Amino acid sequence: MGSPSLPFFNFDSRLRAAYSEGAGIFRIVPAAVAQPTTVPELTSLLRAAKAAGLPVVPRGGGTGMSGGNVGEGVVLDLRALDDGAVHVDSLAGTAVTSAGATCAALVRTAALHGLRLPATPSSWRYATLGGMVANNAAGVRSFRYGSVRSWVEALTLVTADGERTVLERGTGASPVIPAVSRFEETVAPAIRAEAERIRTSWPMTRKNSCGYALDAWLRSGDLLDLVIGAEGTLGVITAIRWRLMPIPATRAGLRLAVADDAGLSTALARLAGSSASAVEVLDRTFLGFVLETLPPEEQDVARQASAMLLIEFEGSAAEVQDAAAEWASRLEPLALDLRVAIDAHELDNLWEIRHAASPLLARLGEGLRSMQVIEDGCVPPARLAEYLGALRAIAARHGVQVVLFGHAGDANVHANLLVDIRQPDWEAQVRAVFDDASCAQIALGGTPAGEHGAGRLRAGLLPRVYGREIVGLFAAVKQAFDPEGMMNPGVILPAADARITFKAAAQAPALPADIEAGLRDMERAGAWD
Repeated sequence: MGSPSLPFFNFDSRLRAAYSEGAGIFRIVPAAVAQPTTVPELTSLLRAAKAAGLPVVPRGGGTGMSGGNVGEGVVLDLRALDDGAVHVDSLAGTAVTSAGATCAALVRTAALHGLRLPATPSSWRYATLGGMVANNAAGVRSFRYGSVRSWVEALTLVTADGERTVLERGTGASPVIPAVSRFEETVAPAIRAEAERIRTSWPMTRKNSCGYALDAWLRSGDLLDLVIGAEGTLGVITAIRWRLMPIPATRAGLRLAVADDAGLSTALARLAGSSASAVEVLDRTFLGFVLETLPPEEQDVARQASAMLLIEFEGSAAEVQDAAAEWASRLEPLALDLRVAIDAHELDNLWEIRHAASPLLARLGEGLRSMQVIEDGCVPPARLAEYLGALRAIAARHGVQVVLFGHAGDANVHANLLVDIRQPDWEAQVRAVFDDASCAQIALGGTPAGEHGAGRLRAGLLPRVYGREIVGLFAAVKQAFDPEGMMNPGVILPAADARITFKAAAQAPALPADIEAGLRDMERAGAWD
């Protein structure tokens, strides 16, 4: 329960245990939990935390993979904020939502008006909209529609000072609050002076959610571009205005199996200029993992293929059928196997293989844990096959099974490491894979996070990705918005935290047995809530 001096904070040990984990690999038991329901309550809470010297960790549905949703201090659960409100304006094609509303709530409400948000992550049923903005999330259709950044028109931010402000796209206006004044006076000129260094140092990738988006801010001049992807380190997002689009009439597409990496690279080079809404890849490691679950007629292809590409087109029936036929013709010379789907039902059947791994990962053998440690690397599209090969080699070198898949059109690879935690050296094994994979990402001109954020997991990599000077600019942005460093410390900019442990480690803080069991159930189901 709360104390008289900190009435908004709950110090109950069981509640703190329940918030010690998210979907990522870490366990950190917080000092307290807070669950504000109104913006005035949130503002008072932030001021009280500041006065008490307590760090604040904003959290939505807990679906984030990189550890930004757990930490010391006060975990701030935003799901009850403003009752998770969602309001759609069908004439304007926009929606205004609470940051605590789930993506599922927006999907359902927008669909009633024939509209949708196309930048939805795979965790959309549980992810909150504020968390999606904080991570600059994306999903399977980012190849055509981009990340969340492309669909946010405005947001409301409460800074560490407890000041509330609205940041809008395209207005050119800067709110008059202390944090923004500090930024405009000293930090903005420094960023502009380093524009060429930023241009040449930034990863040459289609997606990047690692660090403050100085590149996007230089292009737009909009402060909301610094807050999008800031992972709760510059303040708390409380509301968002979204741009929506009409739901396409139908979908069609292809499933292409290729025999080798050269075929994969050629296919992706050809698809780069296509109108596809999604281009997904299932690596040979994925196909091998799900092999026994496939129908007999599918197993021979999966056994021989180096990779499969799943390609989707959206539009009218005539448009998508024409596109599927055209690309079937263009890709057929590369095919070990090629299947065409002329409508949404057929396409869903073709794509069913993409979902085959989830039930297997949920019931791994005794001692095996699926760990998302190198799960979000993104490289230049021309280097995708090379990156997949590097990950396979790294996993083999360290004796770890890996399952690789992802958003091929963006060269954004998701990786599940299957780790035997009964082995005494498993933690060293995981760290070695992380180090080697991170080196490969950076050497290929990529980023360690295409859509999941830097979090605590990858914060220490940023000097290697961007260089000391740009990370210095990150620190200046943080200082302007959060001088005391109370907002999610250790995220984006690393900070020592002796309490960070792998959730599966023997030295991880003990939790009540029923809470531990519940967390494992959520982990297996991917149902963080």
